[in-house]
Amino acid sequence: MSFTLTEQQAEIRDHILRLCAGFDDAYWLRKEREAVFPEEFYRAMADGGWLGIAMPQEHGGGGLGIAEAAVMMGAVAESGACMSGASAIHMNIFGLNPVVVFGTEAQRRRMLPPLIAGHDKSCFAVTEPNVGLNTTALKTRAERRGDRYVVHGQKIWTSTAQVANKVLLLARTTPADQVRKRTEGLSLFYTDLDRSKVEVRLIEKMGRHAVDSNMLFIDGLEIPEEDRIGEEGSGFRTILHGMNPERILIAAEAVGIGRAALRKASQYARERIVFDRPIGQNQAIQHPLARAWAELEAADLLTRKAAWLYDGGQECGPEANAAKYLAAEAGYRAAETAVMTHGGMGYAQEYHVERYLRESLIPRIAPISRELILSFIAERVLGLPKSY
Repeated sequence: MSFTLTEQQAEIRDHILRLCAGFDDAYWLRKEREAVFPEEFYRAMADGGWLGIAMPQEHGGGGLGIAEAAVMMGAVAESGACMSGASAIHMNIFGLNPVVVFGTEAQRRRMLPPLIAGHDKSCFAVTEPNVGLNTTALKTRAERRGDRYVVHGQKIWTSTAQVANKVLLLARTTPADQVRKRTEGLSLFYTDLDRSKVEVRLIEKMGRHAVDSNMLFIDGLEIPEEDRIGEEGSGFRTILHGMNPERILIAAEAVGIGRAALRKASQYARERIVFDRPIGQNQAIQHPLARAWAELEAADLLTRKAAWLYDGGQECGPEANAAKYLAAEAGYRAAETAVMTHGGMGYAQEYHVERYLRESLIPRIAPISRELILSFIAERVLGLPKSY
């Protein structure tokens, strides 16, 4: 493993930063205020072929690894797009990995090219209001009726459902009291988001207003059997395959937010004059910024190690989870430090760091809490008794 980007990765980073330069802070502030999906940015990424960076070449993708995808997503966030930009395309990058791994060849030919080309927008419907991270306790039911499934239930925190035409849905096909293990009896589907059967209700939230979050109320959604990914009842195992890549990409995005915040804060500290000297000359300003840089670099290295392990087919669960944990904390502290470096102006929207801070909270919360990551590491790495 090298501690520097490969030539190809460096080219990806440079290209993405140049592309994102056309979508500056003013663009993202406008999208934030209007609460409108960044269609222009999404289309530019699709037209550049970037949405399929880690998808198979035979289906129109780039055929590259999660390491390259992480470099790309980190650069998107670092450009100032933060989670608004990353979340707009996040699902395209990793979301259909279960289709790549467990889908039939016919499914891959049918499902992947439209997503890679940006013709399809997909959302990810797993979490439920009264279940949270206890995925095996999902209550949404998909009942088999001939060659179709009929779905009833609720989902929450489903991003991009306002603009999506497809949904990746996890539902219970066998009642929990009829399976041997809690992880059995769940099935994964990739299907049309039929709005006559699914009510999509917007959740008003703290930030990332350009990319919607929603509750889904599903009442009689019919899904053809050919839209089931993998075997019936194997959905939990199927969806687990996409969780480590997601953690790695979230980690890269969190580092990107931190770097964007650090760049803004350092520039402001050099230019802001108080008591006849730049505030960046004061160690009380310097030290928090320097510490933020060190924390971001360390998190970035673990993120890249996790991606390297994943692409090499090695076990990477502890590293992927730890990278997500460390990067989220480092990104948040860097964004908080940027706001405090700006003082009162850090609270003003025109300086953008308050948006960075609000969006830096997302990697700390989702898709898994800090506490559950620490419990996972305690159990799987340190051999301590399971606590949940």
